Amino acid sequence: MPKSKRNRVVHMTQVAKKTREHKDRLFETIREAVPEYQHVFVISMENTRNTHIQEVRQELSDSRIFLGKTTLMSRALGKTPEEAVADNIDQLAPHLSGSVGLLLTNRAPADVQSYLSSLSAVDFARAGTEASRGFTIPAGHVMSMGGEIPAEHDVPLGHTLEPELRRLGVPTRMVRGRIVLGEEDGSGEGYVVCREGDVLDSRQTRLLKLFSVCMSQFAVHVRAYWSAATGEVTVVDAAEADEN
Repeated sequence: MPKSKRNRVVHMTQVAKKTREHKDRLFETIREAVPEYQHVFVISMENTRNTHIQEVRQELSDSRIFLGKTTLMSRALGKTPEEAVADNIDQLAPHLSGSVGLLLTNRAPADVQSYLSSLSAVDFARAGTEASRGFTIPAGHVMSMGGEIPAEHDVPLGHTLEPELRRLGVPTRMVRGRIVLGEEDGSGEGYVVCREGDVLDSRQTRLLKLFSVCMSQFAVHVRAYWSAATGEVTVVDAAEADEN
């Protein structure tokens, strides 16, 4: 009988890690790529998801995007004029902090900034995200959108989710096959899932997802860029770099 693979023990020593060789290869790849492009952008990202990054890579398929340790990227570009891979590109180093990456491209800076500023994708918040607004489940029959839209345009939340709501701390009960919070007529207090500014935990993010409430927005900002033709660095968003 073949051995089951379901409960296989995976030792941590067998998990592939980013080795020094990998880091050295990324270092050399960045340095070799810089002379092939006219512009090097330092971009910062908010609420990044792999799917969003892949879409950006596809749209900018004629360019290169590098994401990695900021110290490695700044070393690759050069932190001093003596170390710089190109004239004055070391002036990008102060902008490499926080959640940033490098975008190497031959596209015009205005076109790149226009495209990046147009990026906007909402998603469900993850634990640790700050709530952009409050959300309360109204008392009465619990609807799928949790009061986000008028009741006449909504449908009752599926009864199979009632045990999970209780497990997540919402004091619901079943009445004639429908989930009810408080009284059926809507009297009583609703259940506050979060308030604006709260740092969300996993329980809150799960409740928000159950009611299709998105509080995360993917965005990309340009901090600064270097141009090969002039050898100059143009600062676009210095304030954000200072905050980081």
